[in-house]
Amino acid sequence: MTKIESAVKTIPFSNEQVYNKLSDLNNLESLKDKIPADKVQDISFDTDTLSFSVSPVGQITFNVVEREPHKCVKFATVQSPMPLNLWIQIVPMTESECKMKLTVGVDVNPFMKGMIQKPLKEGLEKMADALAMIQYA
Repeated sequence: MTKIESAVKTIPFSNEQVYNKLSDLNNLESLKDKIPADKVQDISFDTDTLSFSVSPVGQITFNVVEREPHKCVKFATVQSPMPLNLWIQIVPMTESECKMKLTVGVDVNPFMKGMIQKPLKEGLEKMADALAMIQYA
């Protein structure tokens, strides 16, 4: 399994506020307008599922597979061109600040790894930046 990690982001909200927002995917409704339409289309979600299309990859659907209160939300793909896992890790710093890191785990052969590693890393960084700008209060 190949793991790709985002940079660690500092968020000016408590780990509890961040976890509560990110562990229920319905809370992502407010982000829909901030996602570039030329990159991601057909976004839909409910409490446990996030689905979207990315060209040229196609349809990708993530399900929440584990919630560890105030620390971590884990996702796995149920529809994707390749098996993929995503972890959002949240670590408290103070009562009103935490750090967050995103990790993707992908199971691909060495040839595919060379082709997808850079775009996956760039996408992960953009996602981490977007999540770091949310108002969690």
